[in-house]
Order: sequence, then C-alpha cells, then structure tokens
Amino acid sequence: MTHNERTVLISGASIAGPALAYWLNRAGYAVTVVEKADAPRSGGYPIDVRGTALEVVKRMGVLPQLRDAHIDLRRLTFLDGDGDEVASLHPHAVTGGVEGHDLEVRRGDLTDTLYGAVRNDVEFLFNDSIATLQQTDGGLDVTFEGGSSRTFDIVVGADGTHSHTRELVFGPEEPFHRYLGYCFAVFTVPNRFDLSHETVMWNTPGRAAALYAVGQGEVVHAFLNFAHPESPFDAFPDPEAQRDLLAKVFADASWEVPGLLADLEEADDVLFDAVSQIRMPSWSSGRVALVGDAAYAPSFLTGQGTSLSLVGAYMLAASLADQDHAAGFAAYEAQTREFVAMNQNLVGEGGATLFPTTTEALEQRNSRLRGLATIPVAEPRPAHSALTLPEFVTPLKRH
Repeated sequence: MTHNERTVLISGASIAGPALAYWLNRAGYAVTVVEKADAPRSGGYPIDVRGTALEVVKRMGVLPQLRDAHIDLRRLTFLDGDGDEVASLHPHAVTGGVEGHDLEVRRGDLTDTLYGAVRNDVEFLFNDSIATLQQTDGGLDVTFEGGSSRTFDIVVGADGTHSHTRELVFGPEEPFHRYLGYCFAVFTVPNRFDLSHETVMWNTPGRAAALYAVGQGEVVHAFLNFAHPESPFDAFPDPEAQRDLLAKVFADASWEVPGLLADLEEADDVLFDAVSQIRMPSWSSGRVALVGDAAYAPSFLTGQGTSLSLVGAYMLAASLADQDHAAGFAAYEAQTREFVAMNQNLVGEGGATLFPTTTEALEQRNSRLRGLATIPVAEPRPAHSALTLPEFVTPLKRH
C-alpha cells in the first residue's frame, strides 16, 4: 500500500464482498476482506445471474468461466398433494429468465470464480471477524475478534441478511427485517429419485417440498418451505428446534416428504431461515456502508439476491472511485435504490407462484401453470435490467 491509497475493510467473502473487492481494487483502494469462515463461502445450491448483473460479470472478465459452469436446469415439475403432476415446463416460464442468456450456476462455482478473480490483489483474513468499530474524524478504528486492531478509511458490510456489521452500526435487525410469512430449510440428500437437471416441487396449501437436481450427481438439494404466522427467531440458533418445527409442520405430508424428514435428522448442512427481506431507510452511516443482502436482501422469492449483490457492489465501487466516502455513499444510494426497490417488489409474484397458502390460491396457481406449459418462451422481467451501469472513471487518490 502506498501512502495515498485509501483503505477499505469489507466484511464478508460470499458474493457481494469479493465482487466489491474486485472493483474497489480497480478503483485504487487498498482492500482487506475479513471472513469468519475458514474459506470463501460456498454451497452447491443453484443461484441466478440475470439482467444488469450479467454486465457486471462480463466487465469482470469472468462471464466465459461462468457460462462453462451453467447448470442448465431443463424442467420444473409441479405436483399436487397426492404427488400427481400438475404441470411440467421450462424453468424460465416461471422465473422470467432468458434462455441462452441468463445464468444459473452452483453458488460455490460463483464464489470460487469471484474469489479467484481477486485473491492475488487484495488481502483476505479468514477465521476472523469485526469485534468493535469506532468512527473517528480520520477513519475507523477496528478491533478484530482475533485480537488485532487496525484503522481503515471505510468499512463495508457485505455479510448477509443477518449482518453483524449492520448490527454494530445500525442496531438490531428487527426494524429492518420484513418477514414474508414463510420459513424454509435446504439440505442435501442422496439422489435416490433418479433426477437430472430438473426441479420437482410438491405443494399443499401453505407447504412445499422440492428436490433440485443441478446435474447428474449422487446428491440433490432438498427444500422444505412452510407458512408461519411469525418469524420463529428462537429456532434460528437451535438446530434441534428447527428439526422439531419441520417435523411438526410436515407430519402428515405425503409424496417423498417422510423420507426427506428422515434425511433431515442426519443432515449436517442444513440451512434454516425465514423468508424475509431487509429494507433500510439508509445504507450508510458515517464511514460505514452496506451492500448486498446486508442492505437490501430481496428474498429468494424474487430470484434476484445474487444479481442485486453483484450490481450493488459495482455501483458502490463506481460511486467511490472518483469522490470521497460521503459523496460516494450518497451517489451509490441515489443511483441504485430504485433498481433495488423494483426487484424487491417482485416478491409477491414469486410467493403466489411457489407457495400458495390457501386451497383457492393453490387451485388458481395450478390453472396458471397449466396455461404456461403451452407457452414456449417467457418474457424477461423488466426489473432485471432496469439499471444501466455507469462506466468506471479514473480513481481518486487521497493526498
């Protein structure tokens, strides 16, 4: 680092963090990324890169690599409560994706690609996290859980929906947490179903179970989702409480669900959470900003979480490239908030399609799906491409 480089600490090494690190390094910053895990966050479940986010990965030079990793889900089959087929169609007919253009990749393939694009140019601190943040006139004094202390010009929280950085600076999550009425669990199970490049989803009112086969491998991703009147915060830190809740909700379910509940008891990779969004009146405070899910998680019902993280990282870095943190944060928010809002507002459409909560709503959904099966090409969602990326400008150096 030279004496006039601005320093930035990014908390989180999943998607938004490494993407932001790449662009801030390009903008002339000395970048440090801290991650509490011992390696980049991975996980094999599929994620989507669409619309404006495709231009971000293209400008990073990693689009060909991600095209090679495209998993090409070919069929999405919906089943009724008895396990009988309602409709079988191409996934894009439901998601608004564009065949041959949008990307669907394993999460781990994207995180590995982003990390590979930047690991030789920025500093990564694994097995560590921020313990305290103290804002001063000249910077941010940071103490790490590992015991060391350093000072940075800027800190960015890219540490997900339940962001620790956000809690340190903005307070508890609850005021920003918009619960959408569902909880979910995802975990891997043996592929005893002979599935390949497809998703199968079973529904009854307020409950869903799905199997995602992202290839022809020996495991598939199981997904259980259910309507719940309140967010069960007590269950989030307690794996046993999560299993008990799922077993109770799905106790009388048919199809493959009893077997999935048995798999759940043995699974060591369970992700359990509420289906929710993060909505904040401001994404920055002083010298600290938030990006991706930490600032504006849209929920998986929109299919846009990854894309918002990539676009948000680019927009924040572009805003900081040629101006100080105060002006940069203001520009980032002014230029990105409408795009975020449009994509967060897709959530109603996703919930109605995937998880109807009443018998009437489920019957209406099934009728729509049968109609979609006759339509070979879906229209892309305007929200996916509603932002045109600015060009990167000459980095600003601090003298």
